[in-house]
Amino acid sequence: MKFMITEKIKMGLVPRKVFFTKGVGVHEDAFLSFELALKDAGIKDFNLVRVSSIIPPNCKVIEKEKGLSELRQGQIVYCVMAKMTSNSAGKTVYASIGAAIPDNTKLNGYLVEDHGCCESDSMDTGKHAKDSAVYLLETSYDVMAAVKTNVAVKADVEEGKYTTVVAAAIFVM
Repeated sequence: MKFMITEKIKMGLVPRKVFFTKGVGVHEDAFLSFELALKDAGIKDFNLVRVSSIIPPNCKVIEKEKGLSELRQGQIVYCVMAKMTSNSAGKTVYASIGAAIPDNTKLNGYLVEDHGCCESDSMDTGKHAKDSAVYLLETSYDVMAAVKTNVAVKADVEEGKYTTVVAAAIFVM
């Protein structure tokens, strides 16, 4: 076990897997609405550390349930997260994560987070994040994305309450 930990430190922390999740929380308190959104997303029991936008080469996209089964309560978990909180009744808030992954397993992919208030009921809340991730991949490496995906969530803000939405890419080491 000591050897494995030492080797991981030498090589750096590089995620082997990633999964996507989303959640909504509503409460009279802004912080508690965020905690409820994390609970709804299934990630409330982890110490989340936000990182930037890279999907490492050879990082496998897995289902949420599989990813959660590989994590332990209280574990430090790295993620890319989009979050939006509002108490403006009548507004619709959204959060999304877009991903673009190349076929070439020697190249990294990109994640882009986006959040805000919807401009219309028909707004595709995941499109901007996904399109931005694809753009980053194509302009960085001049390759097309083999995988283009997003996770997005939106919710209407209730009178007298805070609404928080989160979308996240969760890394498994």
